[in-house]
Amino acid sequence: MNKELKVKLGVFRNDRRAFYSFIILASLFFLTLPAEMLCNVRPLIIVVDGKPYFPIAVTYSQKDFGGSLPSEPDYKSKFFTNLLSGTSDSITSNEEANGLALDLGDFEDEEDSFEIPSQPLSTNIEISPRDFWMLWPPVRYDYKYIPTESVTGNVVLAAPYETESPIGEGFIESSWNDGHYLGTDDRGRDVLARLIYGFRISMLFGVSLAITGTLVGCLIGGTQGFFGGWVDLAGQRLTEIWGSIPRLYILIILSSFLVPSALLLFLILNLTAWMGIAAYIRAEFLKIRNYEFVKAAKSLGVSNFKIMRRHILPNALTPVLTFFPFEVTAGILALVSLDFLNLGVPSPAPSLGELLAQGKNNLHAIWILLPTFVTLSLTITLLTFVGEGIRNAFDPRKTL
Repeated sequence: MNKELKVKLGVFRNDRRAFYSFIILASLFFLTLPAEMLCNVRPLIIVVDGKPYFPIAVTYSQKDFGGSLPSEPDYKSKFFTNLLSGTSDSITSNEEANGLALDLGDFEDEEDSFEIPSQPLSTNIEISPRDFWMLWPPVRYDYKYIPTESVTGNVVLAAPYETESPIGEGFIESSWNDGHYLGTDDRGRDVLARLIYGFRISMLFGVSLAITGTLVGCLIGGTQGFFGGWVDLAGQRLTEIWGSIPRLYILIILSSFLVPSALLLFLILNLTAWMGIAAYIRAEFLKIRNYEFVKAAKSLGVSNFKIMRRHILPNALTPVLTFFPFEVTAGILALVSLDFLNLGVPSPAPSLGELLAQGKNNLHAIWILLPTFVTLSLTITLLTFVGEGIRNAFDPRKTL
């Protein structure tokens, strides 16, 4: 690490507002990266008679735990708990095993019919008692799980505090009794889980969009600035034409005949995400290409690509580092805005914009709108503070 970079990092560290904002934002980001470990309908580990199972990483069937169904069990159901403990009632093939024992009369041929045996189809499956224990995540819901039963009797738009019954008789208990610490949305999904998953997606989307936009912008802007002349002139005219097309229209047109997805949205936004940084890199390359060390490298026969990569680009990274946090902010706001307009990531994918839209449509459900608004506002504010700190640290008029 050279001395100049150490000085700039020292200036950024001394800016307490920017430095602590970076620490808080980075901590929240890395805390929500393993969101599956925090919010999940599957236990982290199940130990049955000393044998460990890891449902959070491996998909098991009910047969693996002594049941009869080949599908994945509902780990939150009472039936699964009874199955593990061996205290469940006898399982009737036709009724409680979801029709595993088929009625052969339904498959009788008109000419040749089967003779149904006289013994009943119902068979009892005896399960011996077993010792087991389960380790659950802090929130026993994921972003898309819709519960079928509730202790409070209210699944949809359940409030995290006691509310008055809509029929005016008594009160509805807090959703904390069901493990919904921030209540549920208009479909019964856990708000806290969707908030955590939505924050992770927003941050990953914003950072990825900023990285790809910066790489493309450096490539296009650097090529224009280094070669100049007709290359720069043609590049500028094409950039102006492309930039005049609203990307919202591009998104609507492409979404009309392509399946909406996060990848499609990411690619569409990348079509214009590079333009801002490309203008700054172009200006830096136009300035630095006339420096003496660049002319000396050319005279020694160094290739143009190597000059651009090793001699000019490291000296032109100041605008890249300065604008990176603001590019992340722009990416997050773009995703939230499109999701709010129902043009972004399709449901049931978690999204801060979709939660804001739910809060707008259900203004009485303050437990949806307020936490989402606070999360989004805090994220944007912290990114702004970090961006200002980096800009002040890398400003040559303040560090030299």
